[in-house]
Amino acid sequence: MHGSVETIRPDGTPILLRVRPWSRRPAPPWMAILAVLVSAASLLPLGFVIGVTIQTGWATASAMIFRPRVGELMVNTVLLVIATVPISAVLATALAWLTERTDLPAARLWSWLAVAPLAVPAFVQSYAWISLIPSLHGLGAGVLISVLAYFPFLYLPISAAMRRLDPGLEDAAASLGHSPARVFFRIVLPQLRLAILGGALLVALHLLAEYGLYAMIRFDTFTTAIVEQFQSTFNGPAANMLAGVLVMCCLLLLTLEAGLRGRERYARVGSGAAMRARPLRLGRAAWPCLLLPLLVAFLSLGVPALTLARWLIAGGAEIWDLGSIGLALGQTLFLALAGAALATMAAIPMAWLSIRRPGRLQRLLEGCNYIVGSLPGVVVALALVTITVRVALPLYQTLFTILVAYALMFLPRALISLRASMAQAPVELEQAAASLGRRPIHVLWSVTMRLAAPGAAASMALVSLGVFNELTATQMLAPNGTRTLAMAFWSLSGEIDYAAAAPYALIMVLFSMPLTWLLYVQSRRSAGR
Repeated sequence: MHGSVETIRPDGTPILLRVRPWSRRPAPPWMAILAVLVSAASLLPLGFVIGVTIQTGWATASAMIFRPRVGELMVNTVLLVIATVPISAVLATALAWLTERTDLPAARLWSWLAVAPLAVPAFVQSYAWISLIPSLHGLGAGVLISVLAYFPFLYLPISAAMRRLDPGLEDAAASLGHSPARVFFRIVLPQLRLAILGGALLVALHLLAEYGLYAMIRFDTFTTAIVEQFQSTFNGPAANMLAGVLVMCCLLLLTLEAGLRGRERYARVGSGAAMRARPLRLGRAAWPCLLLPLLVAFLSLGVPALTLARWLIAGGAEIWDLGSIGLALGQTLFLALAGAALATMAAIPMAWLSIRRPGRLQRLLEGCNYIVGSLPGVVVALALVTITVRVALPLYQTLFTILVAYALMFLPRALISLRASMAQAPVELEQAAASLGRRPIHVLWSVTMRLAAPGAAASMALVSLGVFNELTATQMLAPNGTRTLAMAFWSLSGEIDYAAAAPYALIMVLFSMPLTWLLYVQSRRSAGR
């Protein structure tokens, strides 16, 4: 409701009341307080890194940072990022163009197969390749496996952006005599800038955070070095300083992406509806073009499938220890569901403020969540280990601590889907419920969250997928006796017992596949398909 309403006083004198718009009324204090508390909790890892650096002192910190070992790790990390990200971007763009803008045979199937590698954890990809080629190690192996594991993070936004492009500009450029290649590089590619930069940032952050993939191929990165330092010295100063350098790398990537993104407009302005692009006829080139998605599908999905089949057959029935497998599966499902529920609950205040009460405070709090959500899991785990040991020892290696870690790490995943779903809930229904005397908390649960239930389910699915495949934080924070599928797989593969590890890898892939399908379907729906 907004505008003016005429009413009368008890003595009959008319008065004019101004009703404030719903969107401008102040947010309930408890909603803002919850959002501030969640954001403050999400800043703990960043505050931990800063606090430890200050406590260590500049002399000691500089001696630990400016040494040959850190320089070697920096070179490895930089080379890994500058090699993997461009290759992934080119590969994802080529696949997106073939599946979305051409008449490639079975384009929908190839589109799904370009997303399906997300269901295969990166350390399972590494396991598949290293057991197939034992001599595979070093930077080249890291780039190959990283591209196969992470290019879908670029394919998803690029293909979605291509589906939304209005081909009118392309038709106009073609009518002026520009070749198809020139039209693509001058018209289409600039419009994909945001999608490419966003996906590239996501891939780069995953490269900084990944541990299992690079540990298995013996390629040292900051994350592998931090875990090794933690395991050998139990949260020694060296691990903390490496975590500080890793945080600086993450913040540098965020700043670089923001600078490259610029402030250009990408929206279409004008009357009418955007046309749907006519598929480019490949003609005789259709079958040669099929080689690219076929090769990518074989390398990213076929190799893990063949390797798992090989070890499952070689191991026979003896490797199916149903008691151990059932226990690991049960613990993994419990942690995934509990972590997803906590992350989604924590995202509700921020999502509601973002849609119903946008403002400077909301943008500041939301930015804190996204920045800290980009930090590697090993940094989050290291921060919680230090805090619980020094301040709240009874919480060390408890269920509460590991669930808090999951909530902090995957809060951005929950926030994105939940915010989009809340935006589709009509505010008029909330107004109607409030006018009937419902308290704000009742309006939130009985109206807003009921309408946003599909988004909440998608948020839980995305967080569950992350928790299902999380390794480093679970190893460092989980209570004694915890043995998830990822932990069991890592333990057995570390003992070179690849056959016994195969069932755990297979179950992780099978349970991750439906969640990946949900992500794929949601991406197509967001683009109107």
